[in-house]
Amino acid sequence: MAAPDYAANPLPATVLDTPSDGTPATGTSAAETSTAETSTGGTPATGTPADQPSTALALPGQTAPRTGLADLPDTPANRIAVGFLLSHHGNTRTAYTRDLADYGAWCAEIGIEILDARRVHVDAYVEHLSRSGAAPSTVVRRLSAVSGFYAYAVDEGLIDRNPAARVRRPKVGENVQSTGLSRAEAGRLLAAAEAHSPRAAVVANLLLFCGLRVSELCHAEVGDLGWERGHRVLTVTRKGGKRQRMVVPPRAGELIDTYLDGRTDGPLVATVTGRPLDRQGVWRLLRTLATTAVPHLADSLHPHDLRHACATLALDAGASLRDVQDLLGHADSRTTRRYDRARHNLDRSPTYALAGLIDTPDPRD
Repeated sequence: MAAPDYAANPLPATVLDTPSDGTPATGTSAAETSTAETSTGGTPATGTPADQPSTALALPGQTAPRTGLADLPDTPANRIAVGFLLSHHGNTRTAYTRDLADYGAWCAEIGIEILDARRVHVDAYVEHLSRSGAAPSTVVRRLSAVSGFYAYAVDEGLIDRNPAARVRRPKVGENVQSTGLSRAEAGRLLAAAEAHSPRAAVVANLLLFCGLRVSELCHAEVGDLGWERGHRVLTVTRKGGKRQRMVVPPRAGELIDTYLDGRTDGPLVATVTGRPLDRQGVWRLLRTLATTAVPHLADSLHPHDLRHACATLALDAGASLRDVQDLLGHADSRTTRRYDRARHNLDRSPTYALAGLIDTPDPRD
């Protein structure tokens, strides 16, 4: 099949940035993303020859500096990746960029050109991810990126079929296995945040009481604060670019005012240099707070745990499932119901009843 002539059309000047801080995507652990960090500066991982094949994929890696599309090698595979990624926005684009970089590095490592891959290669990639410890949700997302890339290539006439179309996706459980934080744990974390710094207090309060995604917090501007019918509100950009007004509780509003200290513009939560606090900065801050507030979570607390706690504690407080769905910005109520099912799954465990039923004889008798 003859490939389309792309030579007459230069790469678009649009910039697809990937985080330069090395922060894993939401729901992706450092272990799961380690393979994505094997390329820098838009160069595939070690093992790729210097004279890169025309069908190789060379998207910027997870730890690469911000790279414009015009800086990428002008190859058919890169052009397909550019087109595919331009059809997505925000965090989805960022995650898919990282996912394609990981897949490209893996293909280079085994010596297969991206556009020559067949189903057996994609199946092998899934096996590689699973053995590397990637969560099923991460594998599903990476397969979505890979399949989308190949579907775009089919549409453009570069390949005749999508090798990822019929690859089996791992099952992702419908039930959420953790409940984030208990009421007592949430209280201790908030107290630790207020004792730490005004900025930490704002971060913890907004994540917990508004159920913000970490990206929504990091992208918020001071100008997004306002008032509506007596309510203090913060307007955030949700998935898909949707703008939503969030109620800010009075105590959180007071902490925000103390932290801003009269500042009227710029990022809502900023570093000492005035730049927006990034995802990795939020992650480090929460781990620091956890060492004193919830030491048993010091090595595992994640920003999403506070969003999860927001959902479960709001339901415990009597909020309706529909209102919690609106608060979290879930398009599908089934997503919210996962949190509802997870609330009492440990409390209802038969283990407690069984342990109370069986008496252990005293060995001294």
